[in-house]
Amino acid sequence: MFLSIKELIEQAQAYDSVAELMIATEMTQSGRSREQIRELMGRNLAVMAQSIEQGVAGVTSVTGITGGDAKKLNDYLNSGRFLSGDTVLTAVRNAIATNEVNAKMGLICATPTAGSAGVVAGVLFAAKDRLQLDYEAQLDFLFTAGAFGLVIANNASISGAEGGCQAEVGSASAMAAAALVCASGGTAAQAGEAVAITLKNMMGLICDPVAGLVEVPCVKRNALGSSQAFISADMALAGIQSVIPPDEVVDAMYQVGRQMPSIFKETAEGGLAVTPTARRLQAELMNEA
Repeated sequence: MFLSIKELIEQAQAYDSVAELMIATEMTQSGRSREQIRELMGRNLAVMAQSIEQGVAGVTSVTGITGGDAKKLNDYLNSGRFLSGDTVLTAVRNAIATNEVNAKMGLICATPTAGSAGVVAGVLFAAKDRLQLDYEAQLDFLFTAGAFGLVIANNASISGAEGGCQAEVGSASAMAAAALVCASGGTAAQAGEAVAITLKNMMGLICDPVAGLVEVPCVKRNALGSSQAFISADMALAGIQSVIPPDEVVDAMYQVGRQMPSIFKETAEGGLAVTPTARRLQAELMNEA
């Protein structure tokens, strides 16, 4: 069992990949066989694919506040007139699609939370064609993301209510960045650098859900997280290192979360949640209830 990114990197040397280390850890913790664990992860992968497909086709949330943006972005992608790279923008589309499905109370895979479910799924399915990832490689991507997510969860937080959105979308983006590095042939150490770069760039991100719902700004923050994952992965693969070691960055994120005022931690008492438009939307929804 690894308790830090440093230990994860060291222990991964005894395995073919970080994914295999994660599987071995899960086998020890759960008592399940390797085949059972990979089968369960396959179910998660299937849910991710389904949620992206549904979102891209076009959905509207239960409240009507969000929906349809993934379809708009898909049409924009198909136009060929976009400014960002195709792979990154596809990840953004996928992330939005997943969280729009979540907002309509559809089935998604929380990675690591429902509010940040679009990042890992969005990144994986955008990278699948780019990196020519077969089914087994896609599962490995998820196990790798899970390994780094496990460290973050145990040493900081993945909860917006505890650590702000840096803990949710920030952690998801770091997990996706690490998995991208390994899927691209990078080392576990480079994956750790990607985690550090990501968390540093998203540190301090507040959680301020409008009307207390996981819609605004959550959906578009997943878009930010998916794009950040690609940038962090590329930086790490280029050999760029974080001056502050990954484990120290994780600890810093935890400390920031502890010091963050409660109004910025999923209470809908600060940030965008108290803007005039947010107050109006909240009042309208309460009148409709």
